[in-house]
Amino acid sequence: MQPVKLPVSDDLKQQLGRVGVLLGGTSSEREISLQSGAAVVAALVEAGIDHVAIDVGDNAIADIQAAKIDRAFLALHGAGGEDGRIQAVLEYLKIPFTGSGVQSSALAMDKLRTKQLWRGVNLSTPEFAVLTANSNWEKVLSDLGGEVMVKPAHEGSSIGMARVKTAQELADAFANAEKYDGSVIAERLIVGSEFTVAILDDEALPPIKLETDHTFYDFNAKYIANDTRYICPCGLSAEKESELKSLALAAFHAVGCEGWGRVDVMADKSLNFYLLEVNTAPGMTSHSLVPMAAKVRGLSFSELVLTILRCSL
Repeated sequence: MQPVKLPVSDDLKQQLGRVGVLLGGTSSEREISLQSGAAVVAALVEAGIDHVAIDVGDNAIADIQAAKIDRAFLALHGAGGEDGRIQAVLEYLKIPFTGSGVQSSALAMDKLRTKQLWRGVNLSTPEFAVLTANSNWEKVLSDLGGEVMVKPAHEGSSIGMARVKTAQELADAFANAEKYDGSVIAERLIVGSEFTVAILDDEALPPIKLETDHTFYDFNAKYIANDTRYICPCGLSAEKESELKSLALAAFHAVGCEGWGRVDVMADKSLNFYLLEVNTAPGMTSHSLVPMAAKVRGLSFSELVLTILRCSL
């Protein structure tokens, strides 16, 4: 990777043209997207890049056309922004954009199908079950080891997730998750350490180990709490860190992702790694993980934004 460094050359400014920062949207992650977009806008101001912020709503196509942009920085999270739909709009309008394309964005947004794909290419991910209102809660728990994570298949930011260990808790967690998504999965709980690996221009950045006093790394731990611990360097041996980075890159490539993203991984007590999910438009807020990893790699926030943009050329 050849990261973009400040100050920005006139040649790169000309290549990038007018950048539209797409933010906000209508998903349950709107507020996080607004924060991410504001941070990206501030970075473009610092770098002297011509730009405009576009809050993506019901008139998205007209608003994007009216802004007369040359490329888009996607700071949208969740449904409508991270699932291939806005990517399809931009492809139709022939506007280059940051991150993954239509198919890989849609696939990565679907935790169930991503896990099915990973299992098909022999990449390690926890065993799982698809939940319905008619599921045998006792059997699901028994089959998955007695304790599980319940997840809406198409939500991000840990929205609708729960850690459960009784049949009643599982039934209640399903009912709650179903409010967010018609597709809900239960995943065998991996007890151990959680890591996240940022991918930038086909390079795995230094992994971050996540520690929280919450039941798991939930929405509050991600965006609100001040006691979440982000450890980088992550404390793994050089051999295990290399293994983790290779697994994250393989997972990223298997889904067909491009440009940048983030892969979340659990390690059990024997340091066996298990893939959780891939994020194709990760957060860019003050609590976000990709900027932390980029900083350890030697990139300021603005240089990270510019490198992501350069990948869209």
